[in-house]
Amino acid sequence: RMNADMDALEAENQVELEEKTRLINQVLELQHTLEDLSARVDAVKEENLKLKSENQVLGQYIENLMSASSVFQTTDTKSKRK
Repeated sequence: RMNADMDALEAENQVELEEKTRLINQVLELQHTLEDLSARVDAVKEENLKLKSENQVLGQYIENLMSASSVFQTTDTKSKRK
């Protein structure tokens, strides 16, 4: 009777240990996924800032070309800009 109880308790502990191990592995996997996603978000933010900056430069360049060109002299570009 005592041995059967001990075996049952041991089996229960083993199941509990396996479940804990499974959960720990799941948590670690989720942490790595989160790290990967965070790194991806940072990379996208950085790329976005670069593109915004390039866009500003191009906008300025186009504005300069337009103001230097006689074709656009009659059009008031400032009032149409938002």
